[in-house]
Amino acid sequence: MAYVAVKGGEAAITAAHEWLARVRRGDPSLPRIDAGQIEAQLGRAVDRVMAEGSLYDRQLAALAIVQAQGDLIEAAFLLRAYRTTLPRLIDADPLDTGAMRLHRRISAIFKDLPGGQRLGPTTDYTHRLLDFDRAEPNPVILTTRRSDPAPRATDLLGAEALLEADPAGIDAPGDITMDPLDFPAPRDLRLQALARGDEGFLLALGYSTQRGYGHTHPFVGELRVGEVAVSITPPELGFSIEIGDITITECQMVNQFAGSRTAPPQFTRGYGLCFGHADRRAIAMALVDRAMRADELGEDIKAPAQNPEFVLSHCDNIEATGFLEHLKLPHHVDFQSELETIRAMRRDAEAPDAGV
Repeated sequence: MAYVAVKGGEAAITAAHEWLARVRRGDPSLPRIDAGQIEAQLGRAVDRVMAEGSLYDRQLAALAIVQAQGDLIEAAFLLRAYRTTLPRLIDADPLDTGAMRLHRRISAIFKDLPGGQRLGPTTDYTHRLLDFDRAEPNPVILTTRRSDPAPRATDLLGAEALLEADPAGIDAPGDITMDPLDFPAPRDLRLQALARGDEGFLLALGYSTQRGYGHTHPFVGELRVGEVAVSITPPELGFSIEIGDITITECQMVNQFAGSRTAPPQFTRGYGLCFGHADRRAIAMALVDRAMRADELGEDIKAPAQNPEFVLSHCDNIEATGFLEHLKLPHHVDFQSELETIRAMRRDAEAPDAGV
């Protein structure tokens, strides 16, 4: 009987996969959507999947989106699962984001910013109205405008010692993709976890800090989007070589700090960096990073965003999805046990002497 049940389950699963393939294809009279179209025209979705999948590969991210029918969490799951099959050949050198070739650069704290404000490709100033006329009678040739590197806006505050100094570099940062996260987690691991955390979760936590659930008064010191060179230093060469460029978003959040016994009143930093063009993710990440520094800065921990263990234990949507969706698997034995427990409790409650 057990063998028959297993075979029956396999047949059902096979049928479900076939049905899924038909649903994914959709109306066969319509052109098939390919990964190249997704990569070229749904760039923000590709950026999110790369960030949460923890792998910078636009083509694979687009393929995962097609396979997942646009379910971005499922697509990130596919991409991260593929990532685990790849060998780690060498660690890259630290990125020099100060040398970023900028597409976008804004600061909310300076009007006249050295190097200028650069809006870049953004929906910040568009009307949120559906455009029902997307027809383009003439072909559009897309061009990418690049600019020279610009100084950091936060360096202006640093020059007056009004902003805390950049943290010292780490010779051997940890890696949450290779080792399990443990607590208390240092800031380098916290930032890694946030960089691939669920965007919606980070958004909600960042929003909570603005509404008073966290000791922050934030300003966007600088938000920049652009391309940076990725370099490696092969041991056999002993010097650095560039191997390619990636697009990233970096946010430096500036927060007022009243000072402590060891530090004068100044502005403190929250930091966010992620793959692709992702303003919302980088800003939310910077807000949460600053909130999680409460203990380090001697602030009272009163809000969820200030609790690193709470944040880091729940920000990964791949882990959350697995834990949540396992509820769809058979739980007959567990339920029967609880069912008998409830029946026994009801019998005890309904017994004639139950109220005595």
